Amino acid sequence: MYNFSGKVAIVTGAASGIGRAVAQHYVRYGAKVVVSDVNDAGGVETVELIRAAGGVAEYFRADVSRPADNESLVNFALEKFGRLDFACNNAGIGGEQNPTGAYSIEAWDRVIGINLSGVFYGMRYEIPAMLKSGGGAIVNMASILGQVAFAGAPAYVAAKHGVVGLTRSAAVEYGKQGIRINAVGPAFIHTPMIAALEQDAALNNMLVALHPIGRLGEPDEVAELVMWLSSDKASFVTGAYYPVDGGYLAQ
Repeated sequence: MYNFSGKVAIVTGAASGIGRAVAQHYVRYGAKVVVSDVNDAGGVETVELIRAAGGVAEYFRADVSRPADNESLVNFALEKFGRLDFACNNAGIGGEQNPTGAYSIEAWDRVIGINLSGVFYGMRYEIPAMLKSGGGAIVNMASILGQVAFAGAPAYVAAKHGVVGLTRSAAVEYGKQGIRINAVGPAFIHTPMIAALEQDAALNNMLVALHPIGRLGEPDEVAELVMWLSSDKASFVTGAYYPVDGGYLAQ
């Protein structure tokens, strides 16, 4: 469907879940991928899965909340593969569950640092590299909570709203220079992030009921949207927010 032969991608938070699926999909369509995470075991496993399927991938440990780690990640991709064409800034955490008046300062700083600042730091170094490669496509992982609220998750909601705004701002800045930048908004997806919630039958049923399609999403379903946004088939799409949410936001 897509031809990413000769292209190079970075995927953060790729040790599991959506990030792993995105990395595997980029490779499936011919790209070489730098897999990044702070979970070394999971990141290496993603690389091994890709190589076992005949793909080309390398692992690089990077904490996206640290600007220097993002710079090093991009430099690693350039050193290994000579260019950068795609980036999926996917790394994120859920954070604690507390109302705003009781939310810990430490949790706020950590969630904002990873989920929002991490996306900015990523683009800060990805964009110059893509300009040198003649353009590219960036997909930032937002959330349905980049559009609506969710009680008990003020930092996550604020960060994901911020990701959408940041995506739009950068898209306006770099559209004429050949870089398209979009955001994806998954609903509740079967990933390690919500595994604990799914173990509670009543809570799992509640989560499923939030989605008119009648189930939770799968990482591959999010990855397919990322592929389209990265491809030339989305050549006139930039500064957009695309939900992949089983109808969650339609209610």
